[in-house]
Amino acid sequence: GFHLSGTVTEPATATEPEMTYKVAISFDRCKITSVTCGCGNKDIFYCAHVVALSLYRIRKPDQVKLRLPISETLFQMNRDQLQKFVQYLITAHHTEVLPTAQKLADEILSSNSEINQVHGAPDPTAGASIDDENCWHLDEEQVREQVKLFLSQGGYYGSGKQLNSMFAKVREMLRMRDSNGARMLTLITEQFMADPRLSLWRQQGTGITEKCRQLWDELGALWVCVVLNPHCKLEEKSCWLRQLRKWGEMDVCPLEDGNYGNELPNITNALTQSSGHSQDSLARPRRTVFTRAIEGCDLHWQDSHLQRIISSDFYMSPSYQREGESLLFNSQGQPLWLEHVPTACARVDALRSHGYPREALRLTVAIINTLRLQQQRQLEIYKHQKKELLQRGATTITNLEGWVGHPLNPIGCLFLTLTEACRLEEENCLEISDAGDSKPPVYQHVPVATGSQESGESYLSLALEVALMGMGQQRVMPEGLYAQDKVCRNEEQIIARLQDLELDPVLVQTLRKQCILLLEGGPFSGLGEVIHRESVPMHTFAKYLFSALLPHDADLAYKLALRAMRLPVLETTAPSGDVTHPHHLVSVVPSRYPRWFTLGHLESQQCELASTMLTAAKGDMLRLRTVLEAIQKNIHSSSLIFKLAQDAFKIATPADSNSDTTLLNVALELGLQVMRMTLSTLNWRRREMVRWLVTCATEVGVRALVSILQSWYSLFTPTEATSIVAATVMSHNTILRLSLDYPQREELASCARTLALQCAMKDPQNCALSALTLCEKDHIAFETAYQIVIDAASTGMTYTQLFTIARYMEHRGYPLRAFKLASLAMTHLNLAYNQDTHPAINDVLWACALSHSLGKNELAAIIPLVVKSVHCATVLSDILRRCTMTAPGLAGIPGRRNSGKLMSTDKAPLRQLLDATISAYINTTHSRLTHISPRHYGEFIEFLSKARETFLLAQDGHIQFAQFIDNLKQIYKGKKKLMLLVRERFG
Repeated sequence: GFHLSGTVTEPATATEPEMTYKVAISFDRCKITSVTCGCGNKDIFYCAHVVALSLYRIRKPDQVKLRLPISETLFQMNRDQLQKFVQYLITAHHTEVLPTAQKLADEILSSNSEINQVHGAPDPTAGASIDDENCWHLDEEQVREQVKLFLSQGGYYGSGKQLNSMFAKVREMLRMRDSNGARMLTLITEQFMADPRLSLWRQQGTGITEKCRQLWDELGALWVCVVLNPHCKLEEKSCWLRQLRKWGEMDVCPLEDGNYGNELPNITNALTQSSGHSQDSLARPRRTVFTRAIEGCDLHWQDSHLQRIISSDFYMSPSYQREGESLLFNSQGQPLWLEHVPTACARVDALRSHGYPREALRLTVAIINTLRLQQQRQLEIYKHQKKELLQRGATTITNLEGWVGHPLNPIGCLFLTLTEACRLEEENCLEISDAGDSKPPVYQHVPVATGSQESGESYLSLALEVALMGMGQQRVMPEGLYAQDKVCRNEEQIIARLQDLELDPVLVQTLRKQCILLLEGGPFSGLGEVIHRESVPMHTFAKYLFSALLPHDADLAYKLALRAMRLPVLETTAPSGDVTHPHHLVSVVPSRYPRWFTLGHLESQQCELASTMLTAAKGDMLRLRTVLEAIQKNIHSSSLIFKLAQDAFKIATPADSNSDTTLLNVALELGLQVMRMTLSTLNWRRREMVRWLVTCATEVGVRALVSILQSWYSLFTPTEATSIVAATVMSHNTILRLSLDYPQREELASCARTLALQCAMKDPQNCALSALTLCEKDHIAFETAYQIVIDAASTGMTYTQLFTIARYMEHRGYPLRAFKLASLAMTHLNLAYNQDTHPAINDVLWACALSHSLGKNELAAIIPLVVKSVHCATVLSDILRRCTMTAPGLAGIPGRRNSGKLMSTDKAPLRQLLDATISAYINTTHSRLTHISPRHYGEFIEFLSKARETFLLAQDGHIQFAQFIDNLKQIYKGKKKLMLLVRERFG
């Protein structure tokens, strides 16, 4: 039959009643070509009821009654039976079919109607003719709706995953050779091109978001796959080409390198090697995400050599032809395929995707044999040029187009094709999805099917070999953030796949052989002796190789990882004879136009590689030395060296066993390098770095501490050296931690004191107090530090610093020195009439209290300084009050007599202070009255009351105050309300 109909019952649930649906399915040559169901569910996949009916028909064919097409049944009826049939049919469905029945009757009775021009009539229950297209049913409207919905969610709510699963569906359709694959991809692409965000991104000149960018990449790659279908018809291909060109010409079409506009030229067009003339970016053709597919339309599969490669495992050249050079076969007679590598790999991907796995494998083997031959030849060429290249120390790079991070993902494609042939599971998973399976795949060795018996290779060892070749390829860093980011991402994806391989002896042999080739390799290898300055760094790759090789060949592992430590883009190459410019200065001016956007990531990868080596080399003196030298030569970022120092320290000091001295010393050396690097530059983590270094040196031992104290000036600022370094070294904890004997303690203390005095000389403002504290236990050092403070006091120190040191002196039992410093501090101070909340007021009160406690002479000496510096009436009256409450000289300085009498405000030195206080009250009053608002009147009256208390301390104080009030009433008579308040209070 060609038409299947039935009713499907969905059983009742707790919330829904039982439902019955009518389902009709048309099929033709084993494909479902159309479906209808009463449930009305819309999806790109069939609803459950259609699936149920189909499965019922497949599993119980004898339960489904088979009928002839309806046209055959009608043919057997006579005139009366036909009339009866039609009338019964109309009666059964009169509301739905009556209008159609009338219209058809009219047309049949009209001799020149369209219906009468055609012989026969359609029959939905009969099959299509043999020439008709037959393809699976696809609900196109639904595909459009869903893609539109997922795009509108902008990668949120898992919509990216949904779109990826639609791409996977396309790949599955291609593999089943379902012609809807290309149709579905067209529908998806139309929606992608209609995404309103495209024009927005283009106007703003911003890049497409990262998630969206990856979807566009997959879209472009799928189109390459579609157009490379080895069995598609020419008219199909030309139809696709028209579509792709139309999309590619739209100005919103995303570009291949992820940028809008031509501001960043594309490197994939083989640029001329000479850098003499600048590349004009406008001269470069615009490459969109569809350009590769458009180019792919020019490729065909008719080449007879290619046809023979993919159609037989045993295609070899006859043995008598194996002498001399051949473009078609290698010296073992195995076929080669000399096509641009990414293009050749795109063919492999197409074969794989269109359900030709054997053919894909055969072409893969031919490509790998070609790559091997190229590697051999490049090695031979390099051996001849080696001397000259090593003298130059640079190379013109051979690959402008890198295979890792390439839009067509050539290495990933070959690796997948080969490993799929070796998977132990039943079903070969074809989806390239980021949602990694929970358990890693298990592989087994499958021998390569080949015409030469002695090959003995497996597809698995080829997979490892080609991944290593591709990752180790020396290539120029591409231009633009997106392309650079893609290089890192692709590299990580390939390494994640490599880590799924269990390295047995066969794979270890492959690994070693390829690593040796990469190390000996000239310009084709990123791990070769000389590389181009703009070469993509190999740190991530080398870290994988190092860990994989270490258990099997440690020497090779270290040689390789140390070679990979370099990052030439940060080296400025100075002439070899010039010693004044070490070659590892960070270059400020990049040598070419594009920027290395991912430099931060690359530097952190370099650091990871170094850390991996440090961990592995623990306990091995020689290896640690070489790793340390590599770090010091190649890493230019202080924060990364600090991270390495911390890593080394952690590994060297495990909680459960003894410290590793060699590694601890490495940590210390790195820490010292960080100190020197960050000494003159601002670094927000500097305090943390200094503290850490002292901790590290303490772990190393007393000699390390002595050493950092003695060479402090090359490592620390004076403030750091005194307040953090020396203070920590001299702390109780450090002495306990090191369990030092007396001579060692003395040596450390002496170094700390020397440092303290040097720092105090260099920066007295910030170091004097720390220096005094550090020198407390040594009389001569303490006196020296005090003298340094006194010498610096008149010029370089602020009153705050001097008051702080003065208080410290008093606390230490040196009141006269405290007085001297306080007096010096007073000369630097100036308090205006309205600064009655100034932070220095407490210091002034303390200084006066100190002088008063020392005796009359000291008080007499400080009062003129106070009068000169302080113009704030309330502060002055506070000092005056305190001085009159107790007798001076209570500190009881030995050898001094003390009368024990209270002091009079009428006699010196307090008389001068009283006059100054009264004068300050008068001046402040006038200042306050020039701009006073009514809401401050109450406060002002209180202020005058305080003034009166001070006036009354003088002998004729009440007369002076009365005159002062009269004076105010006269001058400010305009402020009637205020003067009324003054009269009320003061008469």
